[in-house]
Amino acid sequence: MKLSRMAEGLVSSEIIRLASEINRRKQQGEPIYNLTIGDFDPNIFSIPEALQEEITRAYREHLTNYPMANGMLELREGVSTYLEAFEGLRYAPDDILISSGARPLIFAAYKAIVDPGDLVVFPVPSWNNNHYCHLEGALATPVETRAEENFMPTATLLEPYLSRASLLSLCSPLNPTGTVFDPERLGEICDLVLEENRRRGPEQKPLYVLFDQIYWMLIYGETRHCSPVSVRPEMRDYTIFVDGLSKAFAATGVRVGWAFGPSRVIQKMRAITSHLGAWAPKAEQVACGRYLKNPAAVSRYVNQFKRAIEARLKAFYQGFMEMRGSGLPVNAIAPQATIYLTVQLDLKGYLTDSGQLLEDDRAVLQYILDEAKVGLVPFSAFGSRHSSNWYRISVGTTRMEDIPFIIQSLKHACSKLKPE
Repeated sequence: MKLSRMAEGLVSSEIIRLASEINRRKQQGEPIYNLTIGDFDPNIFSIPEALQEEITRAYREHLTNYPMANGMLELREGVSTYLEAFEGLRYAPDDILISSGARPLIFAAYKAIVDPGDLVVFPVPSWNNNHYCHLEGALATPVETRAEENFMPTATLLEPYLSRASLLSLCSPLNPTGTVFDPERLGEICDLVLEENRRRGPEQKPLYVLFDQIYWMLIYGETRHCSPVSVRPEMRDYTIFVDGLSKAFAATGVRVGWAFGPSRVIQKMRAITSHLGAWAPKAEQVACGRYLKNPAAVSRYVNQFKRAIEARLKAFYQGFMEMRGSGLPVNAIAPQATIYLTVQLDLKGYLTDSGQLLEDDRAVLQYILDEAKVGLVPFSAFGSRHSSNWYRISVGTTRMEDIPFIIQSLKHACSKLKPE
């Protein structure tokens, strides 16, 4: 039975497919370490206790009917307080839109800005832009980034495409790499956007920037977060931020996200999400609003949470550096942010014990899963070519005591391979 062209051409998430295969094998008794999904094991990383208490309190207050279409005022005020206290950004509650996580907001931003056939530019690897382009019928324009630049895009890479684009989709800290923009590089990209919008003038649709910063609280060491508006205040008229509770508070299942940006864009996004019914539950909204209005409680939780995540990222990074030092063809980028570590398994062209040639990232991925019992995500799942030898490790479900065993298992599997 035929369906719409959009539905017929829709491709499912490679990450979810990988995770499903791993979970199936684990249910059959295989001892697999699943480092694929960007989620948290709540038995290791629970949401803030104060937030949990507020959610319970809100349900006891019977806050179970429909919320406001743009989000409960208490939460929008809480987000406004949070953004100013921790990021130095001032956005009024009316310029903030609440939804059930970040995904409906990204979809609404695409629908509000992009017409079918419009050009959308995004660097790869990056998360899900190809799918949102397909849903909207946009002309996806992925721009390949390089390991030498920590997989972050540059103005030079993006410039050839921006004169024809309606939307530039950026993410920092970046999923999948855990790397971030520095102010100078982001400023150069913003200068291109501002120059392009001056060229277009008021009669044409501007070039907008969708800026996904949902990991921005999870920054480590000397790394600092920056945004288009922080480096170029004039970008306020063209930047739609997507943010939320899920990553910085281990609250992926609470389903509270927010967008903020130019009033007219946010108003149209609100209309779109209203028709979708993509509201976060009222009780969770009120609870999150109360919690975010307490910066001291937020700081206490995020600081201890960051220490735990960073310790895991560093342990994996040190393990890969030791493997590299022993002569194995692996590498990693030092952790900067998020719950992810970017690792390289340069195993293409090697032979297994059985004589199988590892021809591309899919063969390498399967070998590591079968031999080392470790599940990773290849960068091809984020739009890169299958010839890429870079992978994402997610640490949100990992116990510290398991990391030495994972590293040893990877080391053993890589050591067994022979050059062709």
